[in-house]
Amino acid sequence: MVRAYVLVTAEAGRAGDVVKNVSGVAGVKSVHAVTGPYDAIAFVEASDFNAIGELVVAKIQKIEGVSRTLTCIVVEL
Repeated sequence: MVRAYVLVTAEAGRAGDVVKNVSGVAGVKSVHAVTGPYDAIAFVEASDFNAIGELVVAKIQKIEGVSRTLTCIVVEL
């Protein structure tokens, strides 16, 4: 299983809607609105790196109000 944090920038005034809609995406384990340079952070899981890419590009980035994402893959040290 591959896990990642997806940092999401939302269009102005859309953070609440983005958090709600991201939380409904299969593979999203949790999502929170946050302060700082990003509007939300989602924790996601998928079977492999390609599935993480598909989850982010085909699902999260397509949500209305999402303007940008940054994906941070979890590494086990």
